[in-house]
Amino acid sequence: MSAEPFRLTSLAHGGGCGCKLDPAILRRLLAAQPAAGPFERLLVGNETADDAAVWALDDGTCVIATTDFFMPMVDDPHDFGRIAAANAISDVYAMGGRPILALAILGMPVGKIPPEIIGAILAGGAATCAEAGIPVAGGHSIDAPEPIYGLAVIGTCRRESLRRNSDARPGDALILTKPLGVGIYSAAIKRGALPEGGYAEFVGTTTRLNRIGAELAGDPAVHAMTDVTGFGILGHGLELARGGGVGIAVALERLPLLRHAAELARAGFVTGASRRNEAAFGAEADLADGLADWQRHLVTDPQTSGGLLVACAEEAAAAILARVQAAGHPEAALVGHVTAEGAGRIRIA
Repeated sequence: MSAEPFRLTSLAHGGGCGCKLDPAILRRLLAAQPAAGPFERLLVGNETADDAAVWALDDGTCVIATTDFFMPMVDDPHDFGRIAAANAISDVYAMGGRPILALAILGMPVGKIPPEIIGAILAGGAATCAEAGIPVAGGHSIDAPEPIYGLAVIGTCRRESLRRNSDARPGDALILTKPLGVGIYSAAIKRGALPEGGYAEFVGTTTRLNRIGAELAGDPAVHAMTDVTGFGILGHGLELARGGGVGIAVALERLPLLRHAAELARAGFVTGASRRNEAAFGAEADLADGLADWQRHLVTDPQTSGGLLVACAEEAAAAILARVQAAGHPEAALVGHVTAEGAGRIRIA
């Protein structure tokens, strides 16, 4: 009798960006911390929940620094490494930068996980870094009760190319570059209920690099960017609204979805993080009357290595969307707009 395959997810209580702290708790924790300033060269700190920290050098170059790590959402260790690395690197692209190096962050339950599995995780991460054109230049590892992997990533950009989540302007169009539903698929994977072909679709979207962010940053019509990860389109759209003092309006029917996301959401495949997101952000969100539970789960669904949410001048939106699609994001779509009304709120209808 053949041995049962090793299940990496069996060692973790959660997975992917759904492992993030409850956003309501996180806000309370951050509110109690001292401000990052005053440092004249710190262009971006923790004041607007942006994707990375940014430090200005003398010659107009900016250094971008970020870190991201989580527990496995798939059992294939190589895929886990690839997904985690793509997710971490995305923060640099979301700021308009290009990554230059990464450091590995590794926590593994020694004695519970075979060394070759750990090696495959590291190899997956290194493969994604190689695709991004950067080395894994070092890192740190510990013995941990659950498997954890991710990266600290350093990138650079010119100061004029820096794109924050706080600079969306009333009248801007909103583009989402990847489909939603990663958390829903992850829930189905854990229960062995993902339809045929779904896993390949899942891995395909979560390992796709968001390098288009660095390209778009050179376009003055692109005003703001953020990547959509553990807080879902609802939470990260709300961060755009808060940061810029604007309103965000999203059309539910325009949101791109993974092929089986709607049917799986109807069937009740939802993560605990989705419910936490709705509880944390619901007071600042205006959701259309009559939305079914499964539709609410779609907009609160935590994304792992999700797409970029881009705010750009309306007159340039069609050309920018075509550029994003041609760069390897065929599902990218115009999903809404920025308003002067409802500052600091998001509306989804």
